[in-house]
Amino acid sequence: MKLVVRVKLLPTPVQAAALEATLHACNQAATWAAGVAFEENARRPLELRKHTYAEIRERWRLGAQAAQHAIKKTCDAYTTLKANLRNGRYGRPGSRRHARASDKPVVFRPEAAQPYDDRMLSWQHQARTVSIWSTAGRLKNVAFTGQAEQLEVLAAHRRGESDLVCQGGKWFLIATCDIDEATANTHPVGFVGVDLGIVNIAVTSDGARHCGRRVRRKREQDRDLRSKLQKKQTKSAKRRAKRYAGREARRNKDINHKISKRIVAEAERTGRGIALETLTGIRERVRLRKPQRTTLHSWPFAQLGSFIVYKAKRAGVPVVHVNPAYTSQECSQCHHIERGNRPAQAVFSCRVCGFVEHADHNASHNIRQRGWMVWVCGAQSTAPELTLIA
Repeated sequence: MKLVVRVKLLPTPVQAAALEATLHACNQAATWAAGVAFEENARRPLELRKHTYAEIRERWRLGAQAAQHAIKKTCDAYTTLKANLRNGRYGRPGSRRHARASDKPVVFRPEAAQPYDDRMLSWQHQARTVSIWSTAGRLKNVAFTGQAEQLEVLAAHRRGESDLVCQGGKWFLIATCDIDEATANTHPVGFVGVDLGIVNIAVTSDGARHCGRRVRRKREQDRDLRSKLQKKQTKSAKRRAKRYAGREARRNKDINHKISKRIVAEAERTGRGIALETLTGIRERVRLRKPQRTTLHSWPFAQLGSFIVYKAKRAGVPVVHVNPAYTSQECSQCHHIERGNRPAQAVFSCRVCGFVEHADHNASHNIRQRGWMVWVCGAQSTAPELTLIA
């Protein structure tokens, strides 16, 4: 299983200036290579290398490995763009948004991430320092720090490339680790159904609700502040909105980590698996009022699902994904499906058998039952292969 660990670099002012110059040079070279790739229609590393390698080495004074990575990064960016265009990420072909994305070369930000391999970067875990290549020469004894658990994982399981990133004036290395998965539980005694929703972020079939009033109120405050800053349209308001968006994203990510950890721990403790809804296309399928749409889109449900998946893999807990159709309208007792079974957002009342339950709990029971049926039918773990930040 691939796991990504982020550690913070603590460079001196001189080292930080060298790292900044390195990132700028690498991304300028990648932007120029992207223009050549666009003009020559050379989107593969070998093709693009013939057109750009020598000039990148001479013009930006990059080392051989750095030049190779700049070219590969350019090709990867075009591969991602092609996939996003094909999947409708930029609208339909012929639309203005689609044309803006496809009719011009890719451009890299001056501080976009730059990959480093073991020839360009070496780790000294005992001293907690790295030796890293830069355009000003090799920088030695660059200190790094991080959580003790993450540093242990990094020292024991790091494999492959690491990315150098600058975010808000702070320097980070994002390293890829290859961790062995725990022995999977092939005979679960049942499943924990997890319903993801608007009012409650996650509700399990055990009756646990993961949200709370404090989180809901904070989300409302975030939404109101975001709206006020967007209406002002001043430079200071835009800067503040950007800074606050990062803070909001980090807080949401922390909450998702906590929710996923509790769900996986409970499933592991009781010897059960986890049943999740398939969320692909949820924004296109669900019809909601405008305030509800804002609430739905402001929470990273896909991130929460991916956190549950990778934590479950580490714990050996099986995960299945089920069709979410009508889980909120189906009675978990008699399985009668009717829109009228939901007289209110939080209330489920079956019109046939009279069963009354909290709507989210009822939906989680349906997800649990569908998860068990999927497992019995032989679709063992349907969790996708993911690479995630610890």
